[in-house]
Amino acid sequence: MRHDGVGFDRATILGVIASLWGRNSDDVSLGLQCCFQVHCLTIKTGFISEIGVTTALTKAYSNLGGEVADCYNLFLDSSGNRDVVSWTGIITTFSERNPEEALFLFRQFCQEGFSPDRYTYSIVLKACAGLVTERHASAIHSKVIKAGYDDDTILANSLIHAYARTGSIVKSKRVFDEMDFRDTVSWNSMLKAYGLHGQAKQALSTFDQMNAQPDATTFVALLSACSHAGLVDEGLKIFDAMVTNYGIVPKLDHFACIVDILGRAGRIPEAEKVIREMPMEADSVVWSTLLAACRKHGKTEMANMAASKLMELDPERSLGYIMMSNIYCSSGSFGEAGLVRKKMKGQGVKKEPGLSWTEICNQVHEFASGGLRHPQGEAIRENLEELVKRLKCVGYVPETGLALHDIEEEHKEEQLYHHSEKLALVFALMNTGRSQCNDGVIRIIKNIRICVDCHNFMKFASGLIQMEIVVRDSNRFHHFRERTCSCSDYW
Repeated sequence: MRHDGVGFDRATILGVIASLWGRNSDDVSLGLQCCFQVHCLTIKTGFISEIGVTTALTKAYSNLGGEVADCYNLFLDSSGNRDVVSWTGIITTFSERNPEEALFLFRQFCQEGFSPDRYTYSIVLKACAGLVTERHASAIHSKVIKAGYDDDTILANSLIHAYARTGSIVKSKRVFDEMDFRDTVSWNSMLKAYGLHGQAKQALSTFDQMNAQPDATTFVALLSACSHAGLVDEGLKIFDAMVTNYGIVPKLDHFACIVDILGRAGRIPEAEKVIREMPMEADSVVWSTLLAACRKHGKTEMANMAASKLMELDPERSLGYIMMSNIYCSSGSFGEAGLVRKKMKGQGVKKEPGLSWTEICNQVHEFASGGLRHPQGEAIRENLEELVKRLKCVGYVPETGLALHDIEEEHKEEQLYHHSEKLALVFALMNTGRSQCNDGVIRIIKNIRICVDCHNFMKFASGLIQMEIVVRDSNRFHHFRERTCSCSDYW
């Protein structure tokens, strides 16, 4: 168009920017390059002063995985021209990557006299879902009611999701029950909430009451719930019904769930057969699911094959290397484990650090495994040692089978004690008289799956301190009460 000498206007620029949003993930770098070129053109031609263009560029950079700082700088450059759409755009950018910053921007948005619309509220609730406690979701819920949106289906769906992700399945159910109209997303949100908290039977019962048309997402939620609870036969029946009764063609997510259902139950050959007979190529999610099952049941040969596939599809991810190393360590094959670690290092792959967060008096505290970077690190260490002694007296035995090196038992235990969720728990206990624990619950968020030892540790701790401990790992919630877990040790 430009080579032909045809001019362009604001609508042309917006159309080109919008075309970049839907680029295939394989072309992200090319998409960012194109976005940068269009950005330069808008500066040269003066279109950058138009708030709609700035907002579109912000969204494009965000969707393509660009730096949050660059998006924010674009937003700052629009000072004086900002509207509800531009504010909502920048809040959206931060909602998943930095939810606390998203809430800070929302407060600033309100302070500048803007009135949130239903879309703004839905994005803010999405940010709330990434936080430690439900208090932020409750605060936004109050604003939603005051603004007259309490009967809005989309916002109710967002509230169900936010409450479930922050640990309050009770509040999710309350919002669901009070809805005048429920669409398919409403039912799906509730099914996901039950699955996330290990309440598979409630999910199946809710599905039986569903009066909206189920879709592919409905069955992903149901299959996932069955997987987390070990309901193998029920899960297989649901998968068959999805095809025969509802005419829904299974996608990769559905097959991943079936592999997970069979794999967790120890039916590894059947899970591998599902992968072989799938009508599409397995992705990294499917192979990592099979690998996790092999690790759980000690199937080293199959694990090697799954790990190789995973490393081939996702070479920069550490999961395949770490799982294989742990599988070898579990069987005492420390030499093989060392070779896996050496290969990982040679490929330049870095292990994702284990991080945990807990909230004390409206302040979130972060803890990293293997170190005590917290200002009160020394006190945490002393309290942790004392807690371990007390737990050992009531039956806790450290699970040292997954220690990464062939070292003395005492040092293996010391490695386990410094896992991030243990540090977070001790710090929360040091502050039990403050607002974090007023409801008798300690809440911890973790970025990776909880290990066997930390799971046992939390169970014994819940009985010793007579408090509920809620841990959200990368897969699900674990509610520890009286030395038991809501997952029934099946995760």
